[in-house]
Amino acid sequence: MANRNDINKPEAAEELNNKPEAAQPEAPFKDNGEPNNFRDFGISMPQGKSAASKRLRVNPSLRSGGPGPRGRGAKVQITAESLNTLKRLIWGYVIKPHKARCIGIVVCILLSAVSSAASGIFLGILIDSYIKPLLSTASPDFSGLAGAIFTVALIFAAGVLTNWLQQWLMIALGQGVLKGIRDSMFDHMQTLPIKYFDTNTYGKVMSTYTNDTDTLRQLITMTLPQAIASLMTVVVVFISMVSVSWLLTIVVLLFVALMLFITGKIGGLSSKFFVKQQYSLAVVNGYIEEMINGQKVVKVFCHEDIAKEEFDECNEELCDNATHASVLSTVLMPIMGNLGNLQYAVVAIAGGAFAVAGFAISLGNIASFLQLSRNFMMPITQISEQFNSIVMAMAGAGRIFKLLDQEPETDEGTVTLVNAKIDPNGVITESAESTNIWAWKRPDGKGGFEYTRLSGEVVLKDVEFGYTPEKTVLHDVDVFAHKGQKVAFVGATGAGKTTITNLINRFYDINHGSITYDGIPITDIRKDDLRRSLGMVLQDVNLFTGTVRDNIRYGKLDATDEEIVAAAKLANADGFISMLPKGYDTVLSGDGSGLSQGQRQLIAIARCAVANPPVMILDEATSSIDTRTEALVQRGMDSLMQGRTTFVIAHRLSTVQNSDVIMVLENGRIIERGDHDTLISEKGKYYQLYTGNFEETEG
Repeated sequence: MANRNDINKPEAAEELNNKPEAAQPEAPFKDNGEPNNFRDFGISMPQGKSAASKRLRVNPSLRSGGPGPRGRGAKVQITAESLNTLKRLIWGYVIKPHKARCIGIVVCILLSAVSSAASGIFLGILIDSYIKPLLSTASPDFSGLAGAIFTVALIFAAGVLTNWLQQWLMIALGQGVLKGIRDSMFDHMQTLPIKYFDTNTYGKVMSTYTNDTDTLRQLITMTLPQAIASLMTVVVVFISMVSVSWLLTIVVLLFVALMLFITGKIGGLSSKFFVKQQYSLAVVNGYIEEMINGQKVVKVFCHEDIAKEEFDECNEELCDNATHASVLSTVLMPIMGNLGNLQYAVVAIAGGAFAVAGFAISLGNIASFLQLSRNFMMPITQISEQFNSIVMAMAGAGRIFKLLDQEPETDEGTVTLVNAKIDPNGVITESAESTNIWAWKRPDGKGGFEYTRLSGEVVLKDVEFGYTPEKTVLHDVDVFAHKGQKVAFVGATGAGKTTITNLINRFYDINHGSITYDGIPITDIRKDDLRRSLGMVLQDVNLFTGTVRDNIRYGKLDATDEEIVAAAKLANADGFISMLPKGYDTVLSGDGSGLSQGQRQLIAIARCAVANPPVMILDEATSSIDTRTEALVQRGMDSLMQGRTTFVIAHRLSTVQNSDVIMVLENGRIIERGDHDTLISEKGKYYQLYTGNFEETEG
């Protein structure tokens, strides 16, 4: 049996590579992170069409309302889960962080309700105590009436003032709540594992930040305060109506029962379409985001018409759901308004009939009750209208809390990375200043710490891994990277090259085996310290809005301007940066859209260089650079890699010829290993990849 500590040696590799291989299931992700099987991600290919006419279709199960055409789903209703979501939203983001504003709003709503009821009651007093006596007096004295009118004016003024103060407080409260929710979402998103972003489209995540938070804005600033105000008004006015005439109150309650019945029927239908509308909106946003990012591909393959058809299909569904929701919710207001007018007329007739029949009810009582009944019916109508908004907001809040409830990336590591000093006796101590010497600081089990100098020795033993439990994509992988060694991974797309580097920096955790870093299991190292020791240059470059200097400094936030320029020179990026309009202070936007792909890649390499990491991972770092520039960058990269452990992933094999060891992967297994000359002489898979001569070795 080969010694695992010598597994990079050709003779050991021969024994390791004689293990039988079995056919492996298709990996769910390609090396670049894209899914191999689109059906697993809600996308299906239409059947029965030529390859040229096939196009991606959104899976119906992702449409609003669930499976089936046009998203036909179960009837939407307020469930216990929705009520828990509402409770969590109100307590956690409204009341708890904004207690003073909430108390002020409740007081304003109560005062507004009292002023509304008081104005109705005072109307009866005004008629019976002031107007009627004046009509029967030959020489009327209007001083009392003037005072009464002034009192009514004060009541109305108090109502206006409290309404204004309530609106002001609600605007401040609503924006504060939304800020808190967005902060919570973004902070939590930073803790989520890479797997979440691999399995959720950017458009879907962005829809949570925009559309769903907007529904909450409407709920918090308009729906809830109006519902609370309406409820308080109903209670206060109901007590006032009973005190004026219990007989007329019964007449009003009969109309209320009829209105609630109609609201339940229409509201149940419209709420279903409001929820579908939110889901359809998320689908449309996701599709637009996808088309914007892939616009060049769309144009290259002349898919403009197909893209229009796909968008029209998604947009038509959104239009249908929005139309149904709007029509059903809009028709409710006229119905409620007409019922209110009918109720007003019936109460007036009934009041007159009761007065004629000898019941103890005066003209002032009737006028006062009519005003109170109007004030009573209006908030009931408003409450019925808010039902749909509440359901729609609960759908948005549900998706927001679904993101917030995602399990964050766990980290049980206790070993940290620190700056260190080494005295003449070789004793390592921690330093508060940057020394360019790194050490692992780990508990010694006695209440103290012991320090191990970081050397960059990385070992993978018997590693097996799958992105999903059903599909294993790496099998029995063994890698031993010595300090300062350059290890290259080559192989076809989907062989598992990038997956190995994803495991080294713990974007994913292995299913079986072990990975150690300077003899320390990487599960014992804190993830942020582990990743701080690993510099990465990816094939897909991400530049952020800001200056070129800021984008390079992203690798080391406290880097000086001199260090940034030195890193750019090392990556051979200084030449083109100096020719930009403002040099290093040129502002980049739109992911650096004004730069060529090669220039963007050079900035990414400079970003890694300024971080000065002990271990580097280069994932197709020079894939977007022309041959001449590659030669220049390669010299800079060789200087950068000097003395560092480096993992290189490359399809362009000219960039890995000087590697200390080259590992050839196929179907998630390492099938060959050795240096360039050794692998060429063996005329195996590496020889095929290097020369393109597949017939000679397969014949």
